Amino acid sequence: MTTLQPQELLDTAADGILRQASIGALELETGGFLPDVVLGFETWGTLNEDASNAVLIQHALTGSTHVARGDSAEAGWWDPLVGPGATIDTDKYFVVSANMVGGCYGSTGPASLAPDGQPWGSRFPLITIRDSVRAEARLADLLGIRRWHAVLGGSMGGARALEWAATYPERTARCAVIACGAASTAEQIAFAQAQVLAIRLDPNFNGGDYYGGPAPVDGLGIARRIAHINYRAEPELEYRFGRTAQGEEQPFGSVTSAGRGRYAVESYLDHQASKLAGRFDANSYIHMTEALMSHDVARGRGSVADALASVATEFLIAAVESDRLYFPEQSRQLAAALPNPVKVHMINSPIGHDGFLTDIEQLHDEFAAAFFPRG
Repeated sequence: MTTLQPQELLDTAADGILRQASIGALELETGGFLPDVVLGFETWGTLNEDASNAVLIQHALTGSTHVARGDSAEAGWWDPLVGPGATIDTDKYFVVSANMVGGCYGSTGPASLAPDGQPWGSRFPLITIRDSVRAEARLADLLGIRRWHAVLGGSMGGARALEWAATYPERTARCAVIACGAASTAEQIAFAQAQVLAIRLDPNFNGGDYYGGPAPVDGLGIARRIAHINYRAEPELEYRFGRTAQGEEQPFGSVTSAGRGRYAVESYLDHQASKLAGRFDANSYIHMTEALMSHDVARGRGSVADALASVATEFLIAAVESDRLYFPEQSRQLAAALPNPVKVHMINSPIGHDGFLTDIEQLHDEFAAAFFPRG
């Protein structure tokens, strides 16, 4: 994949096709340093003459930059929201999505080569949400975008959107934070630690230097299982699976536990684990997870209200009613701490946290009224 220079970034850009841009060296919040950072990104639509129609959409923890199908053959994760004639009409708006530093979808991450020609692996420095936003600001500079019409995202994408408003309020006209609060809670950090340790304890992890050998896919799979239970809601799992056996398998069909068949819900989690292990780097999973652990818009800024007191950005806050990872109350607390408190819009979905992905079209009217008017 070619790394583009500034003058090439907007030339002959196809919608929904991954590209890369070099943003230079990056000093990190905790003292780390990356000498030459590349960001993978995709765009949709056309930037207007005064660059006033630019929208930044932030991906979630294991999400990619592929928000919408565009000119590609692959469906996007927010297709109902972005595209010609959609809520965010790409005939009118210029949409950008960048892969977070430390990721594995085109940006510099642990699998990238360090200056010595070997993968960064265990040497890759700790990345925070603020580091991600500072890197994205560099990309915006290269694209000629001084101020975003809107920045929005769900889950970890919501954390990044909120950090944009706090760090660069003059560059963030509007901000939508969906299924995410002002900071990661103790419980969220606890679940995250269990996921990170599952990977680190995999025999193939090798301290993070497993490139060139077997990857720690078992540990990554366990991490995904833990996460996915939190991404869905108990009533949905009960309705879909209950205590049903998986096909012809017999959960009571063996004298030993090692030989028994699976329940259907176990098969479901196995499938989710296998899918992620086939597309995501384990080190990147650790770094993305630890970045989300770092999320706290008030860190070093006083209270949440203090951190946002001078922010003139227009906010839209939304939650998923059945979310048991980011409880709606966290969204209410964030909304109440804003300099101009706003209503929390509710996504009515029975499936839990992932409702911010599967049912995003429920926010069409709210987005159209506040951020993306028709006509």
